[in-house]
Amino acid sequence: MTDVFAARDIGAQPVPPRGDRRSTAPALIAVAHGSRDPRSAATMAAVVAEIAAARPDLDVHLAFLDLSAPSVEQVVDAVVGQGHTHAIVAPLLLGSAFHARVDLPGLLDSCRARHPRLRLTQADVLGPDPRLVDALRDRVMEALGNVANPPAAPDARLGVAVAAVGSSSATANIRSADVARRLSAMTGWHTEICFATTEPTVHEAVSRLRARGAERVLLAPWFLAPGLLTDRLAAAAPDLAHAGVLGAHRAMTEIVWDRYDAACAASLPLCA
Repeated sequence: MTDVFAARDIGAQPVPPRGDRRSTAPALIAVAHGSRDPRSAATMAAVVAEIAAARPDLDVHLAFLDLSAPSVEQVVDAVVGQGHTHAIVAPLLLGSAFHARVDLPGLLDSCRARHPRLRLTQADVLGPDPRLVDALRDRVMEALGNVANPPAAPDARLGVAVAAVGSSSATANIRSADVARRLSAMTGWHTEICFATTEPTVHEAVSRLRARGAERVLLAPWFLAPGLLTDRLAAAAPDLAHAGVLGAHRAMTEIVWDRYDAACAASLPLCA
């Protein structure tokens, strides 16, 4: 069962299905935001390839909300062509904002109108999940291994500016700030939140970290993939070490499959 939109066609190795489980279980459609930056699509393809490899008996597909291909509509058409009658749609989004609450449900309603025999179940977004903070910590540790004189262990003299997108919603920004607090509680590092599109800026976060006694400051992007905004952050703080984006990580794979299983459980007996 081959599909140009399947995640295993963009990096993962195909594995023969076990019995008929692959034909009867719901497909997983992992939906990323999309970007004009090709690095973003390549990163999300790597993320979904790892997700697919973890459960090779299930059909896994990558789709994008906007700006990248394939679109949600194209992937839904492909899933129907494979003979599926049910698909779990997992938003690869860090928060439950407009894209998860309005854009994606609207797209799925349009798909249901075209394919009335296909059941589409939207799963929860990735966050908030403590495992994502684990992934952020891992990216910081990786960056510390690639700069001069890295500490042998987490150091209270280290300051980490956690950089998120930023929102017009104060509530959303408070949730992002909680990520920085949880990273500090986990590691003992000084942390401050900053945003690419609103205040506090990177410079403000760095100043606060220095005032708190941080002797060394690193920027950690709270982003799934690189793009225009991560480039903006890099340009704003060229003298800082920058951790990598969350990207492909075991935590992402675990969380997405947890979201899939929870959506399946809520859809019983369709997933039985």
